[in-house]
Amino acid sequence: MNQNDLSRRDFLKGVGLGSAAVALSGKALAGQQGDAKANALIAIDPKPKFALSPYLYMQFMEPLGTTDSSVDAAWDFAADRWREDVVDITQQLAPTLMRWGGCFCSYYRWKEGVGPMSQRKPMLNQLWGGLYNNQVGTHEFVEFCRRVGAEPLVTVNFESDGRKGWAVSPKGDVRCGDAKEAGEWVDYCNNPSNAPRREHGVKEPYAVKLWQIGNETSYGAEIDVDTAAKKTLEFAAAMRKADPTIEIIGWGDSNWAGRMAEIAGKELAYLAFHNGLGPGGEGSPLHGIEYRKDPAKTWDYFMRAYKAQEAAIDDMRRQVANYKIPIALTECHFFLPGRNRCEALSTWAAGVANARILNVHERNGDLLKIATLADFCGTRWQNNAVMIPVPSGKSFMMPVAMVMSLYRRHSGSHAVEVAAIPDGLDVTASRTGDRIFLHVVNTHRTKSVKSAFQVRGRKIVAGRAYWFDPDPEFEVFEYRPEHTFPKEGKVDQDKPWTFPPASVSAVELTMEPV
Repeated sequence: MNQNDLSRRDFLKGVGLGSAAVALSGKALAGQQGDAKANALIAIDPKPKFALSPYLYMQFMEPLGTTDSSVDAAWDFAADRWREDVVDITQQLAPTLMRWGGCFCSYYRWKEGVGPMSQRKPMLNQLWGGLYNNQVGTHEFVEFCRRVGAEPLVTVNFESDGRKGWAVSPKGDVRCGDAKEAGEWVDYCNNPSNAPRREHGVKEPYAVKLWQIGNETSYGAEIDVDTAAKKTLEFAAAMRKADPTIEIIGWGDSNWAGRMAEIAGKELAYLAFHNGLGPGGEGSPLHGIEYRKDPAKTWDYFMRAYKAQEAAIDDMRRQVANYKIPIALTECHFFLPGRNRCEALSTWAAGVANARILNVHERNGDLLKIATLADFCGTRWQNNAVMIPVPSGKSFMMPVAMVMSLYRRHSGSHAVEVAAIPDGLDVTASRTGDRIFLHVVNTHRTKSVKSAFQVRGRKIVAGRAYWFDPDPEFEVFEYRPEHTFPKEGKVDQDKPWTFPPASVSAVELTMEPV
């Protein structure tokens, strides 16, 4: 049953207003009986439904060359270290998982990016343009993950994903990585006795648990699913020989998931798919700077974007219905037409749209265990989570990062049912112990919504809210803590809470112990 199918009346009938189920005080609700609008209620059934993965808030890092300097801009070449402002803002973003991957990995040879910097071999960045000098390789990537509190996820070169044009560079370099090379990478990272890593001055293993085989292998269809699945088994065998404890992600997009699971499923912990969001057809305001001309139309387009994500996840559900393999959305972001920048994504309206999509992820958390909503960092593309000013300035979070950070910091371990929701709100809920966490999106552009809270069979004794509520047209373009860090307030147990227009909120409710 969809959470919106259960009416408030039916829920309250099952709970009973006279019981300890009144979340706020009895006085607060008693004074509302004659006013249907004031009687709006977010009602929760606290019974845990399924575990929510902490990896629903991942990021992925890919050297994007001349397109968007991303990794290059995040690196302080003068000091041979990460820019401290990038580290600082990423710690605030608090990603749970960081992926080294993308199309770049289809022609990346990992051995060129380890050891002394002076001995690393530059490479032609075949897709994104320019030369990449490998100043960030395995060690630097894992170091960054450790500093920001994220687990590393590494994507291996899967025989160039079958793409002959990437297997050999225009300069004649062989860029195709085989199973042996992938296994050696796992050994380099995870074997305590690995000689090359120790010679490079790193005694302790990196302990990389998650590895992805294949990045968008089905896109372009230069290899068929049966061949890819059999090669996945070959890669998995070589990688598990180095470390039997690793978890492997296989490629399952483009209707490959069922067949990949059938052939290689015994070796896979997850099946990956990607999704690019953003309506951009004829008449769309999400094109160039058209979004500025009609805010109401832009808002309407953004508020419908979550439907594309629902459809993509539903399709993966259909494909894996006969297999017990979770799914992993290892790349996902808005991709809007116009000057290769996606300017509309700097607006708070985009932040609200991304929050709705995060709610879709949580509702599908029984199957979806890894997910992201942005590229990680860069200087130009505004589908990044973090923007890096160059040549100087302080890095800042984009609207998508603002909501990802908010949800990440205020989430429970298990999903619970939202049984009643006021009109205009999009709500998900989770729980850890005696605390309930609500993620609330006000989908009204100009209207606030008041709501009391109620939990079946439990009394709420305290509450706190954290929220963003800029004008939907507000554009984030610099480090401004007063805009990009959430407001905070106490939930008054004698009054309904007001969710401002176009707001994204995280509400924590503490239940009386039983």
